[in-house]
Amino acid sequence: MSIPQTGGGPIERHEQMAEYLAEGCKPKEDWRIGTEHEKFGYCKDSLKPLPYEGARSIEAVLEGLRDRYGWAPVTEGGKLIGLTKDDANVSLEPGGALELSGAPLETIHQTCDEVNIHLREVKDIADEIGVGFIGLGAAPIWQHDEMPLMPKGRYKLMDSYMQKVGTAGQTMMRRTCTVQVNLDFGSEADMVQKMRVAIALQPVATALFANSPFFEGKPNGMKSYRSWVWRHLDDARTGMVPFVFDEGFGFERWVEYALDVPMYFVYRDGKYIDALGQSFRDFLKGQLPALPGEYPTLSDWADHLTTLFPEARLKKFIEMRGADGGPWRRLCALPAFWVGLTYDQGALDAAWDLVKGWTPAQREAMRVAAADQGLQASIDGLKMHDLAREVLSIAEAGLKARARPGAGGLIPDETHFLNALHESVDSGKVLSDELMEQYAGPWGGDVTRIFGDYSY
Repeated sequence: MSIPQTGGGPIERHEQMAEYLAEGCKPKEDWRIGTEHEKFGYCKDSLKPLPYEGARSIEAVLEGLRDRYGWAPVTEGGKLIGLTKDDANVSLEPGGALELSGAPLETIHQTCDEVNIHLREVKDIADEIGVGFIGLGAAPIWQHDEMPLMPKGRYKLMDSYMQKVGTAGQTMMRRTCTVQVNLDFGSEADMVQKMRVAIALQPVATALFANSPFFEGKPNGMKSYRSWVWRHLDDARTGMVPFVFDEGFGFERWVEYALDVPMYFVYRDGKYIDALGQSFRDFLKGQLPALPGEYPTLSDWADHLTTLFPEARLKKFIEMRGADGGPWRRLCALPAFWVGLTYDQGALDAAWDLVKGWTPAQREAMRVAAADQGLQASIDGLKMHDLAREVLSIAEAGLKARARPGAGGLIPDETHFLNALHESVDSGKVLSDELMEQYAGPWGGDVTRIFGDYSY
């Protein structure tokens, strides 16, 4: 979840909101990779989720990272809610999952090093206090009432609103985890092409990274339960945003979409003010019921943009949001997948050629089928397994063309970060399939065995 934005002046012209997005345009040499990933924490002896406070808690992990590894604290209402260092930040999700929002880095070699360092630091602290962390798309055994809501004003507001607009919002907040990558664009036209490819191929990422077949201690019948949860959260702010494929789509059209998404809050003087269900359009006219007579700033606009949750999200960069959380190899594979598809023009063109003929109904059907069936999905004769193989080939070609070496030049490019995905395509099995085989075999139907076998 995002932290409050700062530094924006008043919005005095409608055009400023699109100009804010356009400020993200960068020359190709300045494009960066920002990887974010969440993981569930638990007490090793009881397998219960971590509370906020106590000897074994999220607060204790944050304090350990702060004191031992030099992270600077982020507080709200006197509570430690996050950490920052070197353009990266660590934050706590609503139900206590821990998230690393990585620094913007030049190569996947660097972002994978960052992931490994972070996981090592977290493990060092966690081991000392009897805590473990696991990367999954959904909490495997815990009930809603076992998941404490973390002490952030944003979460309190969202939690009270979620059940009014859907059926799975509180589940999303407390019991799902993702890995995503944030990528740059060079121009409005480049943004448009990347957004279209991102939205169309997000179901492929969902299928390849599916890692949530269990919920509340038993199989849920899906490959990505996390993706199912997002489909039942809030139709006003989630989904496949079909207008992205309309002629004339650009920054201004995204602004109009965002203005029609109901607000959550306004952040003032360190506090979240309840604006649930209210209109940013009214805010622009000084008619927001939560703050009558006040007008928004660009920081308010930036905050509002963080409350949109489509499968790919536009801010000053593009967020790829379709993948379940997972083990470390998948944390590195996700940025490799999307960088390969979008940071080389030849690969981006090939990806667009692959998807440009799909209809909105086909794209939505693929999203549903990816969550339910993973690589076994088939839509209108288009088999997800075959599609994933072709998309992975395009991504690999894109990474080869980028030719970004690692290990002091000993590794010629970033293609090896795709190996975990190649293994899935070669076998036809993703992590959810592997977990179900363990459940039916060595685990003897005991989902709790997942903690011992799959924790970091």
